[in-house]
Amino acid sequence: MKILLPVFYLPPISWFSVFLKDGAEIIFETFENYPKQTFRNRTEIYGANGRLSLIIPIKHTGKRVLHEIEMSPLDDFRKLHWKSIKTAYQCSPYFEYYEDQLEEIFTFKSNFLLEFNLNALKILQKVLKTERACSLNTEYIKNPSEVSYREKFSAKQESEFEMEEYFQTFSVKYGFLKDLSILDLICNKGPEALTYLKSVQPK
Repeated sequence: MKILLPVFYLPPISWFSVFLKDGAEIIFETFENYPKQTFRNRTEIYGANGRLSLIIPIKHTGKRVLHEIEMSPLDDFRKLHWKSIKTAYQCSPYFEYYEDQLEEIFTFKSNFLLEFNLNALKILQKVLKTERACSLNTEYIKNPSEVSYREKFSAKQESEFEMEEYFQTFSVKYGFLKDLSILDLICNKGPEALTYLKSVQPK
């Protein structure tokens, strides 16, 4: 089965469950018109005060195609995001184990959102000890032949995926927060993250 996936920033758990679906051939959507307020430039982690959105600032150049979108040089989001992630997960069971690898995400030098996200995905796959071959599309097709997930994951609505609760650092305080960034699963479940992802199912 061919699946057309949007390219997200430190994607939610549900995205990864589709990405690693058995037998799937993954094609990344890189020619879509860049939609605002989506996971393409934001991720959600579990902070000390609950759900926390980390947003990559975008350079406003008038360009609209995803692979042309540049990140704003005015705001050093890399340092800010890494600091927020460290603060959120430094007491989690596995953060220390993966810290050096995860920090590499934020030392990657590129001005382009797509390149930054794809490099982060490469590092996340190493952490998860998995390899999934994937390709980039070469044009935008309104009604693709692949199973399209371009509009499946919403940053504004509750996740459509079913997933079991697992321990989260601040869950005693605020309860279980569903479908956060894959970072939350990695830092809290460690080597069991891959097995967990295979259990995630759409409603």
